[in-house]
This record gives sequence, C-alpha cells and structure tokens, in this order.
Amino acid sequence: MSSAPAHILVVEDDPALRRFLRTSLDACGYAVSDVATGQEALGRMALERPDVMVLDLGLPDLDGVDLVARVREWSETPIIVVSSRDSDASKILALDRGADDYVTKPFSIGELLARIRAALRHRLRRQGVEPVWRSGPLEVDLSRREVRKDGAPVRLTPREYDLLRFFVLHADRVVTHQQVLKEVWGQAQIHETQYLRVFVGRVRQKIEPDPAQPHLLVTESGVGYRLRTLDGG
Repeated sequence: MSSAPAHILVVEDDPALRRFLRTSLDACGYAVSDVATGQEALGRMALERPDVMVLDLGLPDLDGVDLVARVREWSETPIIVVSSRDSDASKILALDRGADDYVTKPFSIGELLARIRAALRHRLRRQGVEPVWRSGPLEVDLSRREVRKDGAPVRLTPREYDLLRFFVLHADRVVTHQQVLKEVWGQAQIHETQYLRVFVGRVRQKIEPDPAQPHLLVTESGVGYRLRTLDGG
C-alpha cells in the first residue's frame, strides 16, 4: 500500500496564480488545498494540518509575515514564502518570524517543487525519522557526535561541531545570520556576522569537496546560509 500524498496548503490571493499552483502541484501527486486570505489559512491550518504551507505575503486581510508568526505559536509545519518582495530585509524578517524558505516572484515551478521536497525532508528530520544525516560525501551522526567525509573521520573543534550541528538540524532551510549566532553563540553575539563567516569558512574547509566553490553549505546572499541535502545523501 502506498503512503498518502503530502498535503500542501497554498495561500495566494491572485486567482490565476492560485489556480496555476493548485494544478501544478496536483499534477505532481500532492494533495492540495488553496485559500485567498490569512483568516482562511488559519482555519485550514487548524482543521487540515497540512504538511507544507506555500504562502504569498501580500494578502488582503493579514500581512503574510504576521500570519507566519501566528502559525508558529502552535505549529511547526514548514512554511515556504512566495513573494514579490525581494529585498534582503523582507526575506530576513519572514525567516526570523519562522518561515522555512523564501522564493521570489517570478519563479519556476521546478524551483518551487525542489523547495517543497526540501521542506518535507526537513519536516521528517524534525520528527526523528533520520537519526543520521547524509548529503553527498558527508555523514553526520548527531547521537555519536561523529562527522565523516567520504568515509573518513572529520575532526572539528567543539564550536565548529556545534555550528555544523545547527545547520544539520535545519538542513534544506534558509537560516539567517542572526538565527545562527543566537543559537550557537548566544543573544549577545547576534550581530557578529564577520565572526560567523570565519567559522563557516573553517567548517567548509573540512566538509566541502571544494571549499572555494561550496555545494553543501551555501550562502544565501544578504540573508544567511543553507545546508543542502544533495542527491545520494
């Protein structure tokens, strides 16, 4: 017996785009619900408990960022923001309020599908389905605090390991500089972005096949970082 399809809730006030997303996601095998307002979204979230929310920020009754914050008061459902607001400040605000990812309009359906797959992987990890995280040549065993690349042990300092562990726990999700600094170094260090870049560089030297062109731990320009789950991982 096959498992039930993942349920996607689309929150978009543009009828044409909402119809396009519903049709495209349905064709890819997802179960899809769609609404046009923030209040409708809150009701569907409580009633249907979808696996992923795809959210436009420009809603007629409630700003999408506020909707993210309200959902985060009681739900960990992954939220992918889809918006024409393309400034770094808008992205950072949505991510800091609890969004898992941010896609700028216009976008390709292929890009959105990839982000949905990544969000679903992240959701499974939070439920404890993947005790050992793998991506390409990298393997991280959080229970044993062991890291391997191409099967060989990787030696990390305690702080480097704490940083990598944070990225693993949020793999496939964009995390802002401030989120990383707060969780790994503490509230007092949330503005030390240059300090964070130094440590990210050190971790890349140890985990990336080519640290000069990182493919695992990638920079989201002006916003933060994303640890990617590569094919074969």
